[in-house]
Amino acid sequence: MKSLSLKSLLVLISMAIFVVGISACKDDDDKSDPVYEPISFKVPPGWPAPVYQFTNNEVTDERFELGRKLFYDPILSRDNSISCGSCHQQEGAFAHIDHRVSHGIDNLNGIRNSPPIYNLAWHSNFFWDGGVNHIEVQPISPIQNPVEMDESLSNVIAKLQANSGYKAMFKSAYGSDSITSQNMLRAIAQFMAVMVSSNSKYDKYIRGESGGTLDAEELSGLALVRLKCTPCHKEPLFTDLTFRNNGLDTVFTSDPGRFVITLDPNDEGKFKVPSLRNVEVSFPYMHDGSVKNLDKVLDHYISGVKNSPTLDPQLAGGIPLTPTEKAHIIKFLKTLTDYEFLSNPRFSDPF
Repeated sequence: MKSLSLKSLLVLISMAIFVVGISACKDDDDKSDPVYEPISFKVPPGWPAPVYQFTNNEVTDERFELGRKLFYDPILSRDNSISCGSCHQQEGAFAHIDHRVSHGIDNLNGIRNSPPIYNLAWHSNFFWDGGVNHIEVQPISPIQNPVEMDESLSNVIAKLQANSGYKAMFKSAYGSDSITSQNMLRAIAQFMAVMVSSNSKYDKYIRGESGGTLDAEELSGLALVRLKCTPCHKEPLFTDLTFRNNGLDTVFTSDPGRFVITLDPNDEGKFKVPSLRNVEVSFPYMHDGSVKNLDKVLDHYISGVKNSPTLDPQLAGGIPLTPTEKAHIIKFLKTLTDYEFLSNPRFSDPF
C-alpha cells in the first residue's frame, strides 16, 4: 500500500476530529434539551372535579416554567437564602424530609411540619389550619412569615423587576415585562396545581393497568384502610380535606390548630387531614412532625390517642389492629408511593 504523505495524514486526522466533535455536540444537545410534551392539567379517571379551574391563568409551558423557577428561587426570601423548594423537596413528595418543623431564614424554626405538595388543585384551603382559602394567594404566607422567608411582596417584585431574565419570562408568560404580584402568584400557583400525583401502584391497580397487581397482603391492607381509616382518608385523594383532632394532645396552648382561624372553641386541636398518598416518603408525620415512621403512626392510633373535648368521635378508644393487620396496612400504604411523580424532571429544580 502506498504510504500517506504527512499533509494527507493531517487532513484525515482533522476530519476525524471534526466528525467526533459534531457527534459529541449532538450528544450534549440531546442531554441538555430533552423534548417534552406541552404541559397540561388532566383530571385522572374517576377523580372529582378540581376546585381550582385555572380561570384567568390558562395552563401554558411559559407560565408553568416561570412558576417552577420562582418555586425554586431563593430570591423570594429576605436574604436570598430560602426558596419554596428548601422546605418542599421532590424526593419527599415536596415535604421537608426528616425535619420535624420547617426551617426558614436565619435557620429559624417554624412550629409545624412542612406538608407535602401535590393534588392541590382539589383543595379549597391551605396549611394545617386552613388559614388561606385560595391557591393563588397561598405563597404570600411563607414569603411574609418572619420564620420562613421574611420578605415583603413589594421587595420581591422589585428584585424580579431588576432581573432581565425574569422580565423576559414574564413577558413570554403573561404578555408584559411589567412584573406584578398577581402574575407572580398565578405562575407559582400554576406550577403547584399542575403537580398531580396519580400514578402509584395503587392507581394502576384501580385502573387495571400493567404494574398494578397487588398481592394478598396489600389487598388486605387496602380493605383495612377502607374499613378503619375512612372517611378521614377517603379515596381517591386519600383525605376528606376536613379538620380533625386526632388525639395527639389533651391541651392546645402551644398550637390550637384550626381555632387560630375560626376562634371557635370546637376547633381547638383540629388540623387538616393529610393525604396518605406518598406517605412512605414524607416523614416525619403529624402536624408537628412528632412521629418518625409509619409503624409509630399506627401505634398512636391503636393505643396512643389522647382524649379531649374536641377529639374526633371516630377515634374514641383508638383503632384496634392486630400486629398482622398493622403490617398489612403499612404494606398497602407503600403502594401509594408515586415514583414517577417523585422523579418527574418537569417538577425538579431548574437551577
